[in-house]
This record gives sequence, C-alpha cells and structure tokens, in this order.
Amino acid sequence: MIRQNQLKGSNTIKDPDEWTTGDEPMTGAQHSYLKTLSDEAGEEFDEALTKAEASKRIEELQHKTGRGLNN
Repeated sequence: MIRQNQLKGSNTIKDPDEWTTGDEPMTGAQHSYLKTLSDEAGEEFDEALTKAEASKRIEELQHKTGRGLNN
C-alpha cells in the first residue's frame, strides 16, 4: 500500500520519523484517539508513546479497526 507521503510530488504529509517534534510526548488528541482505537481493537494502550510513535500506532490500529480510513 502506498502511503500518502510517498506519492510523487506530495509534501503535505511528512513521515513521523522526520518530525522535528516527534520525540515529544503524544498530544492530548492523540492520547484520546489512540485510547479509543486500542479499546476497539482489544490492544494494549501505551501512554508513554511519543508523538511520532503514537501517529504510527494510530495508523496501525486504523487499519485493524477500519476507522479513519478514506481508501
């Protein structure tokens, strides 16, 4: 599957590994959404994730639960 940031000419979505603030704690919005997704997927919720890690985990759980996907 092609991620949006891999599309030729797309510079609007940056890989979380390239975020300058990616090593900061996840945001409140990420925390809330990740908790919801984790519960729905029956997966463990890790409160200690960074912004970048939370973003990746959200993407994984969206695929698992079918939430938040536009394709």
